[in-house]
Amino acid sequence: MIIGLPKEIKNNENRVGLTPGGVSVLVKSGHKVIVEKSAGEGSGFEDQQYVEAGAEICTDKKKLFSDSDIIVKVKEPLESEYELFKEGQTLYTYLHLAPNRSLTDALLRKKVCGVAFETVQLSNGQLPLLTPMSEVAGRMASLVGSSLLLKYNKGMGVLVSGVPGVAPAEVVVVGGGIVGTNAAKTALGLGARVTVLDISASRLAYLDDIFGGKVTTLACNEYNVAAAVKNADLLIGAVLVAGAKTPKIVKEYMVKTMKKGAVIVDVAIDQGGSIETIDRVTTHDNPSYEKYGVIHYSVANMPGAVPRTSTFALEAATLPYLLKMVNHGVKEALLEDCALLKGLNTYDGKITCKPVASDLGMEYYDPKELLSK
Repeated sequence: MIIGLPKEIKNNENRVGLTPGGVSVLVKSGHKVIVEKSAGEGSGFEDQQYVEAGAEICTDKKKLFSDSDIIVKVKEPLESEYELFKEGQTLYTYLHLAPNRSLTDALLRKKVCGVAFETVQLSNGQLPLLTPMSEVAGRMASLVGSSLLLKYNKGMGVLVSGVPGVAPAEVVVVGGGIVGTNAAKTALGLGARVTVLDISASRLAYLDDIFGGKVTTLACNEYNVAAAVKNADLLIGAVLVAGAKTPKIVKEYMVKTMKKGAVIVDVAIDQGGSIETIDRVTTHDNPSYEKYGVIHYSVANMPGAVPRTSTFALEAATLPYLLKMVNHGVKEALLEDCALLKGLNTYDGKITCKPVASDLGMEYYDPKELLSK
């Protein structure tokens, strides 16, 4: 097969879908890899490294898409890339379709086989291709939030750890999954007082156990969320419903009760955001804005700020599934691997992911039935 590796064009997105090492594995497996010029530079990979790994360097993005059977990206395509799709092509990347009707329509119109990293799901419920970036984003959330609390960043001027005689910051994490766990771990390491809210009692018990009781755990209901938000110096939105648009857990009235100069970091913005006052997606160039005296941060590609780490972590998770698709055929790989099949969001002009179809008010088609025709 021919695998195309385009350069990411999202604002300050320096990750890349494959390292030279990954390209080498694909080439040695008998496949051709076309890499757009400078695609890996943001992650520290020169074109020559890809050439030495066996790739062909291409300067024409349109031709790269036209010649490739599978396109491997990191972030969802932007509007300028929609017309590059070709019918029957496989797109393997983060898609986040539930809040993105325009991209969904483009994939359906071009009959693209859209395999989304974020919905590949194991039988135990784990999301193996989302996990590495959730770990990065969770840890970054506490670091970014602690920086935004500094006065010159318009925060309240609080040192997260406090000092002897002065209380540390109150960090509240809404959602106790991979993002929330990593946010709590980092905030705790910085010396903060940490509270985590989640709807799952078993998850809260797990968090209480792994953190040795050092993190306060609360059931995620409106009363508890409102009380925790009011007390927070740093609020981190870490809610995820696989494939679906994120529910607005933190309401506008709750944000209005927060301290002036407090900070909100919403990691869930990729799927629409979990904070009602997050009304825009921001970028690394202009990452935050103020509303009701509270600093809001809603960058949709947080791991893009640490691309070297993120690219290696992401490829380690995504490459095995890519190898299945190129070595066995996309349809065959999807039918043979139940986890990979869950990643199929669009196929032959139809939506094959229930949460996406539900959120967009569109018809859902059973992927197994479509692929078996």
